[in-house]
Amino acid sequence: MITYRATLDVPAETAYQVARWLSTYRNTHDARPWQRVATPFVQAVMALRWFKEATDVPILARDAGVSVATAYRYLHEAIDVIADQAPDLPDVLAEGLRQDWAFVCLDGTLIPSTRVSAPSQAGHDLWYSGKHKQHGGNVQVLTDPTGYPVWVSDVEPGSTHDITAARIHALPALYPAAAHGLPTLTDKGYAGAGAGIHVPTKGNNLAPDNQARNRTINALRAPAERANALLKRTWKALERVTLDPWRIGQITTAALVLLKLQRPAR
Repeated sequence: MITYRATLDVPAETAYQVARWLSTYRNTHDARPWQRVATPFVQAVMALRWFKEATDVPILARDAGVSVATAYRYLHEAIDVIADQAPDLPDVLAEGLRQDWAFVCLDGTLIPSTRVSAPSQAGHDLWYSGKHKQHGGNVQVLTDPTGYPVWVSDVEPGSTHDITAARIHALPALYPAAAHGLPTLTDKGYAGAGAGIHVPTKGNNLAPDNQARNRTINALRAPAERANALLKRTWKALERVTLDPWRIGQITTAALVLLKLQRPAR
């Protein structure tokens, strides 16, 4: 076997912060945290390698000197610990109101996953997205006016339409924010979302005022188009999740927390 040194394109402070969160979690939940087979820092590096490079779990287990079962347990634990640091949507919107944001943008993205055999009650493939022609989970992403992601929803199966997922996870909090002066801009897939949710008008040969309105909404939303790419390109694990697809929401939330930790360095 050949051994070699390697580097991970993640700031060291990110690994130290994740290790501190893991250490706090162990001290709170473990009866004997000192008996763990790996330190919090080793566990943090395992999780970061998985997020950044989508490293296979057996390789992570080998390099950390733990069993594959323990590596999976450590990875899932780290995902949950990191995701727990994310703020709730009402808190994000309250902060936006304090900072006097002009608007927020909502968009859905498909986080690809391995193929899952899970028929719905209607008989179709629950996790298959006909729009994207692949399996995955529907996650709603909220951005600030600059297009930087500030919140992500829990996952819905890939066959779920954006407006349906938004009604479950986002709209109940977006309506009060809009009433207080923080509207939401979306694409045409959210038609009928309700008051305070500004959606481009559908149709051809629109009246000049509707055309002008659509151009304005699309221009303001343009920076938000980079949010989904920023999450997926920064964390390779989001390009194709191989864990249980119901974990996609927690994984994406953890990825957002990690992205925010690196924001000052970028």
